[in-house]
Formats: sequence, C-alpha cells, structure tokens
Amino acid sequence: MGSNGTVTELQRNSTNWTNVVDEISKMEKKIFPKHESLARSFDEELKKKNSGLLYIQIHGQVGGYVMYAWPTSLSASITKLAVKENYRGQGHGEALLEAAIKKCRTRPVLRITLHVDPLRTPAVNLYKKFGFQVDSLIQGYYSADRPAYRMYMDFDSN
Repeated sequence: MGSNGTVTELQRNSTNWTNVVDEISKMEKKIFPKHESLARSFDEELKKKNSGLLYIQIHGQVGGYVMYAWPTSLSASITKLAVKENYRGQGHGEALLEAAIKKCRTRPVLRITLHVDPLRTPAVNLYKKFGFQVDSLIQGYYSADRPAYRMYMDFDSN
C-alpha cells in the first residue's frame, strides 16, 4: 500500500518550523508514555548536529515523523518513528522509514540501528520488512518492566 503523503525534511530556518514542531509535540504526548516523550525537549533534540527529522504531510497536517542520527562516522540510528493513529496502515510509516534509511545512507554508514518495544508488533513487522534484524532483547530499556528489541540493518563497506 503506498502513501499519499509528502515526506519533507524539517529545516531549522523553515517558515513552518514552529507549526511542525508543535504538531509533532502533540503527537509525542498522545503516542508515547510521558517518560519516553520528547515533547518537552524537541527543540533541543533537533539542534544536535548529527541528527535530523523527516515528516509526512497529509491533507495539510503532519501525519507522522521519523528522527534519525549519526552517533558515529560508520553508524546511524532511527531514534523515533511515529504515525498518527488515523493514518496507520496506509503506507505512511513505510514512506517515512524508507526516506530515513536513504537519508542515513547519505553518509558511508555500515549499520543502522533502532530500538522498539516488542509489543508494538506493527512497528517490529515494518522494520523486519525493510530488512532490520533483532540483535537482542534489552530488559528495562523503556522502564523497569518494558524491554526493547535492539534491531539493526547492515550494509556492505563498498
């Protein structure tokens, strides 16, 4: 199923910066538990040099977003991916993930990693569909009783 939205990179000097960040902050509060939400620190997260954010615009509003980073010169990570509930199952998560992988690959990375709650089955399946593999289960990652899968996707060095 294809997405009918437009994936855009959020630029710091963009005229719609405030509106997009506000919409994403609202999504964060709704989708993620309070201790996992970046709603209060979005601006700080986005100021980091080796990170970025792509969002998908659907019918004039932000329908989802993905954050990525390059923690080292040879690796990248998907740090957040979320789609509004009413837009799920329509290919928007796929479009965002595909765009984020392409963005991460603009540098010579050998691996992209991410963490995901094993109970978020649609997310786990999406990552597997793109070739991510489960590396390990990390106990207490999100909270004392919530583990995370660490997943990765490797690339050839040439």
